[in-house]
Amino acid sequence: MTRIELFDYHLPPELIAQNPVEPRDHSRLMVLKRKKGEILHDRFFNLPNYLEPGDLLVVNNTRVISARLKGHLATGGKGEVLLLRPLSLDCLTWEALVRPGRKLIPGAVLEVNGLKIEILERLDFGGRLVKLSEFSWELIEQKGEIPLPPYIKEPLLDPSRYQTVFARERGAVAAPTASLHFTPSLIKVLKEKGIEQVEITLHAGLGTFRPVRAENIEDHKMHQEEFFIPEIASQKIEETKKRGNKVVAVGTTVVRTLEGSAMDKEKVRPGHGLTDLYILPGFEFKICDAIITNFHLPKSTLLILVSAFAGREFILKAYDIAVKERYRFFSFGDAMLIL
Repeated sequence: MTRIELFDYHLPPELIAQNPVEPRDHSRLMVLKRKKGEILHDRFFNLPNYLEPGDLLVVNNTRVISARLKGHLATGGKGEVLLLRPLSLDCLTWEALVRPGRKLIPGAVLEVNGLKIEILERLDFGGRLVKLSEFSWELIEQKGEIPLPPYIKEPLLDPSRYQTVFARERGAVAAPTASLHFTPSLIKVLKEKGIEQVEITLHAGLGTFRPVRAENIEDHKMHQEEFFIPEIASQKIEETKKRGNKVVAVGTTVVRTLEGSAMDKEKVRPGHGLTDLYILPGFEFKICDAIITNFHLPKSTLLILVSAFAGREFILKAYDIAVKERYRFFSFGDAMLIL
């Protein structure tokens, strides 16, 4: 058993980024070279300098929805529903988190500016099964709010800054933040260098951001998240691996999607499904040769994942340096490239 305390570190609160850098690709970039144990400091717009022609970037094209719905209970008082994942084809029935839990019990009805949300039943992870009186994506965008992480205390004046330049497929309740650093101009430079790019989809939900509360990391259970790997992405990954180039996963959501669908050390299975893959130290990575990621919360599944990829001691050494060098942390913070 491995205790969660081994994945803790000290973070001064002022290093938690409250606003994104402008332009996006001017964030700092820490480069970790695993084989040499080297740590370099750069800017994200210099990412092409660390990649070779023929390398493949795999990005997540999920789009964050306005999943936080605030309203009033029919019995009186305020309530809130955070939509997680639709469970019916008409998107009327959803998995959700609610608060206050003591009031939003089966039978309760939350009204959100004319939209009624009925609580149907409790779910085993502490959430609720809920039913909407009507649904369209436009309605949700109109009635709801983008669910920013709780450590971001300042209001986001431009909600589009919590969407990536790749965001197309609606369904996430958290942004794939490693992709927030990309700009159209940087993508153009990468393409001109011969670095290819394909898109997959993983709708980041509870599995991505739920904290580890278990004393031993092996006892934590991941929540299922929906993913889709197009045929073209599967083909490009296989071609890249066969010619000896790197598959670069942009974000931990991409890592979990690809590794969870790996058939062998060259192929990933295309298609649609659910994943609850939990990557722990000792995991054998088959597809991902490099990872672009942000700096993650202490004691999180994301910190555990990058530790599995690069080694816990090396990652914690890098985090210690990042604190001393005043890097910006979490969703709107700086980036890390692990090679």
